[in-house]
Amino acid sequence: MTLRRALSAALLLACSHGKAQAMPSTFGPVIGNALLCRSHLENRYFHDYLTTAFGPAYKREGGAWWFKTEATLWGAEVKEVMVSDDSNPLVFIAAITESTPEELEQGIRTAYGIVFKPAGATPFPLRVSNLGSTIAYMNDKSKIYCAKFKSPPVR
Repeated sequence: MTLRRALSAALLLACSHGKAQAMPSTFGPVIGNALLCRSHLENRYFHDYLTTAFGPAYKREGGAWWFKTEATLWGAEVKEVMVSDDSNPLVFIAAITESTPEELEQGIRTAYGIVFKPAGATPFPLRVSNLGSTIAYMNDKSKIYCAKFKSPPVR
């Protein structure tokens, strides 16, 4: 490899860190189903999937690895996906979308027929599905997540 090619490759690699990569074709079935609590949650699996699809997490905060994404689910832009790390008593996956909770809920209802019911009578209630998926306000955006207690170790 010539010096010029090596420098070009190193520069390309350096520039790609911290930037979201394009959405893989499996994003909807893998991440979408997990966010809707329609699949088994295994944080290591999702961490590896997101690292392969979008590069390394850009931060580790609040008991989770944070990944920048360029993806869509149910018609909403997904900018970030978080997956729990082993310090958390829950295993979870979450995503922040560029849509209101009402828009996100309507997109999911249209795609899968899943209904979310308000959990409370506040002006900005959590919305919860029968499977346990939750949509919450995140300023002018929405956050969707699925969280479960970790399975006890097999004895």
